[in-house]
Amino acid sequence: MSHLTHQQLSGLRTTLLQQQEEIRHRLQNNANYGLQDAMRDTTGELSEIDNHPGDAATELYNRSMDISLLERDEHELDDIAAALQAMDDGTYGICIASGEPIPYERLSALPSTRYTKEHAPRQSAPFTRPVEEELLSPPFGRTSLDEREDQNGFDGEDAWQIVESWGNSDSPAMAEGRDISSYNDMEIEADETEGFVEPWENFVATDITGNHMMIIKGNSYRHYMDDGEGENLLDPLRKEKE
Repeated sequence: MSHLTHQQLSGLRTTLLQQQEEIRHRLQNNANYGLQDAMRDTTGELSEIDNHPGDAATELYNRSMDISLLERDEHELDDIAAALQAMDDGTYGICIASGEPIPYERLSALPSTRYTKEHAPRQSAPFTRPVEEELLSPPFGRTSLDEREDQNGFDGEDAWQIVESWGNSDSPAMAEGRDISSYNDMEIEADETEGFVEPWENFVATDITGNHMMIIKGNSYRHYMDDGEGENLLDPLRKEKE
């Protein structure tokens, strides 16, 4: 026996029939939201095949919106038809997932529903991210090999660093690192050594014979000493003073 009274069922049926008629009337008057017309009628082009989507961006957006509206209305018509059939079968108002009665308050707000609130589908946002992202996560995906101990060659992250060094649309405020004061320091691992492995290779040199070692006291040398890595062992003059 239904938990709904005859008066409640009658009122809900009337509402469903009104909604059904409104949707059919809307579809008929709007010519299925304009989908009966070809895009060439709005763009003036005989064919869209040779055009970039951006050349008809507004028309393409409107056509996508029309498709979404049409699908929503068609889906609603199916739900209304199923609800009316359930009324004829005597199963209206019973959740098809749990078998529990659907409260009248919910039915009055959403007459075409076949589910209780707890068992209604799509309670959470669907995961619609592109499947390719499974291979691109973490950033640079399979091509980022920094975590491997046996890898010291050129990889995907290095390729991105080269491209990024030419600039991007970010500002220092949006940089990955903190205390960024220059656009030159915004790239990922901007202070990473280039052309050598150990920092001291950038400032230790020899003469043409390869016998006499010398120290080139540039920025790399000063950073190396300030970090306490050198311990003054690479500078013969400092070693003598000590």
